[in-house]
Amino acid sequence: MTTLPSDTTLTESGLDLRSGQKRVLLIACGALAREILALIKANGWDHMDLQCLPANLHLYPDRIVTAVEQAVERNRDRYQRIFVVYADCGTGGQLQAKCADLGVEMVEGPHCYSFFEGNAAFAAHGDDETTAFYLTDFLVKQFDAFVWKPMGLDRHPELRDMLFGNYTKLVYQAQVEDPALKAKAQDCAERLGLAFEYRFTGYGDLEGALKAQSDRA
Repeated sequence: MTTLPSDTTLTESGLDLRSGQKRVLLIACGALAREILALIKANGWDHMDLQCLPANLHLYPDRIVTAVEQAVERNRDRYQRIFVVYADCGTGGQLQAKCADLGVEMVEGPHCYSFFEGNAAFAAHGDDETTAFYLTDFLVKQFDAFVWKPMGLDRHPELRDMLFGNYTKLVYQAQVEDPALKAKAQDCAERLGLAFEYRFTGYGDLEGALKAQSDRA
C-alpha cells in the first residue's frame, strides 16, 4: 500500500513512484496525486507508474512546460507510453505544443477545474462563471500556500478587495465527500469575502482519460 507524503511535500517536492518496470508512466501535477492513486487502486491499473511534479509549479506556469519536457525526456526510454496529467494550466497552449513535439498525449481541458467538473459541463456554464473562484480538495487543504500567502493577504489583508473585488463566489469542486474539507472551504470563502457554492464533482473526466490510456497499454 502506497503511503502518500503530506500535502506540503506534494506542493514543494512532488512524488516519485517510478519503478521503471511498468508499461505506462503518468507524469502529473502533485495536486492530483491522491486522485490518480485512488483511481489506479480502484481500477486495478497495476501497469501504471506515477511521477508527480511539485504542485507549486502552478505559481509559475511558464516553468511547467520545461519541467514536463525534462521529465518526459528522462523517462521515455523506460516506458512504452507516457501520459501527461496536466491540463493547459495557464501555459497559453505552450504545454500542448510541447507535448505534441515530444509525441506524448495530455489531459484535455484548460485547467483541472474544467476536467474535474467535466469539460463539456464546465464549458456549458459559459459567462455565468466568469466571477467564480475555484478550489479543489487539494487547494482547499493548501489554501494558504497557494492563495493567501503568495498573494500577500497574510501580510496585507487590505489587498483582498483589490484582488478579489471582481469575484462574487467561491466554488468548491469536491473530489471526495468530506464535511471537514467542506467546512474549511466555507471558511476560505469567508476569508475572501465571497459567497460559497459546493459542487461534488468526483473525478470528472480524469477517470475517463486515464482509462483510455490503460485500455491502450
